[in-house]
Amino acid sequence: MSEIFVSILLLAGASFMVLAAIGIVRLPDLPTRMHASTKAGAMGAILTMAGVALHFSDSAVAARAIAFIVFILLTAPIAAHVIGRAGYFTGITLWSGTTKDELRERYDPDSHKLSSGLENKTGRAVSSRD
Repeated sequence: MSEIFVSILLLAGASFMVLAAIGIVRLPDLPTRMHASTKAGAMGAILTMAGVALHFSDSAVAARAIAFIVFILLTAPIAAHVIGRAGYFTGITLWSGTTKDELRERYDPDSHKLSSGLENKTGRAVSSRD
């Protein structure tokens, strides 16, 4: 019975990884590609590691699989955000169908400064105590 469950986990993990690869190839711009690779790739790796942990039924392997899963959950979204933001700041063009670009009015490509939108007219950040 456990072999069936392991097989299902491994096939689901492989399917998510294939879906992530297809998303990278087919999607039109960097932010959407980053979304596909992060979400589907992380889910594929998590399901694969769960299948590996279940297959070996060893506490050392399970501990390593859990550590790997936690590492992927913590680092994949951060890495995708940093890569996507760096791509935006270097001038990667967005897809023509993009409807919302929240950084456009806050980012100055000449000075490479990104404002938070909380600055007042003097350039100082506005705090709730002022």
